[in-house]
Amino acid sequence: MLDAFSEPTFGKVIGKCVDEGPKNIILDLSKIDFVDSSGLGALVRIAKKAQTAEGKLQIVTNARVTQTVKLVRLEKFLSLQPSVDEALDNVKK
Repeated sequence: MLDAFSEPTFGKVIGKCVDEGPKNIILDLSKIDFVDSSGLGALVRIAKKAQTAEGKLQIVTNARVTQTVKLVRLEKFLSLQPSVDEALDNVKK
């Protein structure tokens, strides 16, 4: 679950990965069953941070998370992928 309760820790940890780690990040959220507006906000901030670092954020997702992201029309900006393999292919491009 990526919600208002878990978002501060999630944002801090993943943000640190973008700051210190590789420019390209793949988040596997395929086991997450719920994302609220706080979680979506965190994903947008991380995607922007990755872009600023000249990297890419790829999000591996499931049908439920994809549906939530599509409701707010962020599916292209957040670069949703159906599998880790496809996310890796997109990072290599």
